[in-house]
Amino acid sequence: MGAPITIDADTHVDETENTWEYMLPNEKDLKPEAGFPSGDPDPNRPPTRYWIIDGQRQPRLTRTDEKTHTTVETRELLDVKERLIDMDELEVQTQVIFPTTMLIQTTTKPGTDLALKRSYNRWMGDRCAQSGGRLRWVALLPTMTMEECIKEVRWAKDHGAVGVFKKGDKEGDKYLADPYFYDLWKEVNDLEMCVCFHTGSGVYDRIPAREASFAVGRLQFPVIQAFQSLVQHQIPQQYPKIHWGFIEAGASWVPFVIYNLVRRLKRPGENQRITYDMRTDALKEFNLFVTCQVDEDLPYILQYAGEDNIIVGSDYCHADQSAERDFQLQLRKRTDISAEAVDKILVDNPKRLYRL
Repeated sequence: MGAPITIDADTHVDETENTWEYMLPNEKDLKPEAGFPSGDPDPNRPPTRYWIIDGQRQPRLTRTDEKTHTTVETRELLDVKERLIDMDELEVQTQVIFPTTMLIQTTTKPGTDLALKRSYNRWMGDRCAQSGGRLRWVALLPTMTMEECIKEVRWAKDHGAVGVFKKGDKEGDKYLADPYFYDLWKEVNDLEMCVCFHTGSGVYDRIPAREASFAVGRLQFPVIQAFQSLVQHQIPQQYPKIHWGFIEAGASWVPFVIYNLVRRLKRPGENQRITYDMRTDALKEFNLFVTCQVDEDLPYILQYAGEDNIIVGSDYCHADQSAERDFQLQLRKRTDISAEAVDKILVDNPKRLYRL
């Protein structure tokens, strides 16, 4: 087994009861409670679980060791050492961790939003501090209260976070390019952190589990929306020390979005008031990093994205279409991209995005 040097740019943690133990004393009534749809779970099958937040059900997905190839101790960071042992087996030096339930906006109340995200950040700061720098995390932003949001960014920077998680669609009822976020961008820029747009949504929307399949694109499309919005409004040029990550939506959309942006410049509509700088090496020039899947048409994608801004992750502890536990092995098997490009995707590029 070789030295574990790979950086896993997209992993997860499942929120657990310990996640909410960092709430302030006056926030205890806001603590999520575990619930089941009809009383006690059926002992003959894995229970369907929920978090009850503000009296509403929010997802707390049922996991199995078999499907995720993890254990509850590693998924919920109940045992940090066990997760590090698993990383050694996978030859991964560093994992960057994103949430699960908190990928989607769980409340419309600013007080609850702040309490949940502040507690999550302190829980993650505590757990990752036990890893010797091998577990790094991306902080959650209470964007409904910008003053508190800025405080959280500063706290997160001081406690080992490598970046902040911003939703790509409306968050706090404001679109990404809204001037409301300028103070946030300035703070992140001054601290030289990254902003990550992971699959998820800032729009509170109660969709029962049985209807989730009707919400096509609800999670993935905000990532693409964020990319185009940033470039079109020239936000990366205004905040050149920010690195921007677009996580878990694949990379096959990059050629289309770049094509679309160029075409918009050539044929502006009558009401188009925004002009922007669109370059052939936009990702490199604007510090934009995109996660790929190992079976995508990477030779085609790299023509538009270049070799220096594509990254990859395992989706560790999840078991959906993005899960690629053996991403390192699969990438190294490919013969249609160079070994140098593979090394950049596995190590050099995520190291630059997260400033590791």
